[in-house]
Amino acid sequence: MKKLFTFAVIVLSITAVFGVWFQYSLLAVDSRDDTRTTIKIAEGSSVDQIAALLSERGLIRSPSAFKVFTKLNGAEASLQAGSFVMSPSFSAAEVVSILQSGRAEEMIITIPEGFTVTDIDALLAEKYLTQPDDFLLCAQNCDLSEYDFLPSRSGLAERGGQVEGYLYPDTYFVEATDFSVEKFLKRLLSTFESKIIEGLSEYIDESGRDLHEIVTMASLIEEEVSGGGDGERAMVSGILWSRYDHSLGLGVDATVRYILNKPTGTITLADLNTNDPYNTRKFRDLPPGPIANAGYESILATVNPQDSEYMYYLHDKDGGVHYAVTNEEHNMNRYKYLK
Repeated sequence: MKKLFTFAVIVLSITAVFGVWFQYSLLAVDSRDDTRTTIKIAEGSSVDQIAALLSERGLIRSPSAFKVFTKLNGAEASLQAGSFVMSPSFSAAEVVSILQSGRAEEMIITIPEGFTVTDIDALLAEKYLTQPDDFLLCAQNCDLSEYDFLPSRSGLAERGGQVEGYLYPDTYFVEATDFSVEKFLKRLLSTFESKIIEGLSEYIDESGRDLHEIVTMASLIEEEVSGGGDGERAMVSGILWSRYDHSLGLGVDATVRYILNKPTGTITLADLNTNDPYNTRKFRDLPPGPIANAGYESILATVNPQDSEYMYYLHDKDGGVHYAVTNEEHNMNRYKYLK
């Protein structure tokens, strides 16, 4: 009897421990994290495969507990294939419910100012809305003839095609289970048309510049003054336009980074000597096209430049900006702030 009692106590203890573990494992991974992510369940996926994928993506605490839960609730055969929007704040029961219903949810996609077509392609793939290169290929090959403000492809960097610089950075809500690369690309172009071409039409007309010049210059300002205030954008705009109008050369290193697809790392002397029209350290004109998709404030500064006597500027290691009238003053600033 004593052995039987001891055995019963052990069984009850194990059962209690299992119950606590099981209930804990069904809780949300992080109830405070409402980040949305898209997960794709392939046709024919087993419960084991689904549980492993959910665990890998940080959406459930335990694959084992998830499998037990689906079995106990008779949900094994009703889990559907497809794309689903989920969050670490969902409990295992909510995850199972979503997989059973197959319902679509909106997903938030934020395109930051300064993103390139390549960056957007990577972002969409990271969110599991597309495969890598899907957005790039659409930018290069989709029929965009309805957008008559786009430049011809001649002379433009191939990867960005004619849409680089014309995709409006903003926050967009998309249907994750019915996502279309082409529709999303056209949505970005339509938003640019509405916010910039129509919204800033008066400023664009008054500037005396054509749209492609403006969008290209705005992309340089976006890259040069990333994190700076509106006043700095307007001042840099005035300086770059003055240099452009006086054929002094723009000397924007970001153009070299763009054509070499080298967003980070040291720019070498060989890089600066790259024989490409995008290289504004070597050629005096604007590059053939934008090097990024500028935000509203950078485009506004481009058509509202600040007049000044300055012809040079540089940013120190802490991000501070220093202006100069002459090349001699500029060289002194380089000595003082960049040594």
